[in-house]
Amino acid sequence: MINQKITKNKLDKRSKYLRSLICKILLSTDRGHFGSAMSLVEILRVLYDEIIFFDSIKPQNDKRDRVILSKGHGCLALYAILADKGFFPMKELEKAFSKNALLGGHPENHIPGVEVSTGALGHGFSLAVGMAKAAKIKKKNHKIYVIVGDGELNEGANWEAALSASQNKLGNLKVVVDCNKIQSHSFTKDIINVEPLAKKFDTFGFDVSKVDGHNILQLKKNFYKFSKSKKDKPSITICNTVKGKGFKFAENNPLWHHRNFFLQEDIKKINESLK
Repeated sequence: MINQKITKNKLDKRSKYLRSLICKILLSTDRGHFGSAMSLVEILRVLYDEIIFFDSIKPQNDKRDRVILSKGHGCLALYAILADKGFFPMKELEKAFSKNALLGGHPENHIPGVEVSTGALGHGFSLAVGMAKAAKIKKKNHKIYVIVGDGELNEGANWEAALSASQNKLGNLKVVVDCNKIQSHSFTKDIINVEPLAKKFDTFGFDVSKVDGHNILQLKKNFYKFSKSKKDKPSITICNTVKGKGFKFAENNPLWHHRNFFLQEDIKKINESLK
């Protein structure tokens, strides 16, 4: 198992910019999963900036790599990166959640760049296994990436999927865990403790690694290695992340998992954090 040293990271301009897009949605709609999106930013940034093949003009290009956001409530981060990459106009971000809007509270597969509709936790992993097995049977070269939350791993369907992935030797499957240690409005260890995750997935036959989920270099090296891998076993990267990353008042704070409205003092703190 590869276990990268976890470091304290200052956010660069790119990471702050993507967070500003997320905040554009949040402050326009006055609600959304704040903390869940912020812990995801660097994971999605590295995948779309550095690793995967995609075609924003022809989103269904058969050669594309597949990215499934199983923790669908973190969709604001996905919307930000998809808009940034040109899958749909930026103006759609400010229209999110409104009547007849393209973007809803969870990702749906009518949205360009979204592979499957998610939000009911525990299903994305199984869908990814199916896609990976189909690609293997058809001898396709694309990779399948599925992003799950550590709290989401409470769901039993994930472990059935893990067994199937190992049994079928799905070396084209990468599971990425956004391990922010908070689910809903409490800490995962106090709801259902899923640790030790690394040992569990190693026992299930996965190639296991750990990285700092906000460290661009660690993420890039880890994902790049998988993208070139010819192994016949599935891979999992446990990304140690901070819920609400980039906003000190929200970091590791379960109360910022989701917000239904923003007070003026909240808006002030958000804007100050983005400077």
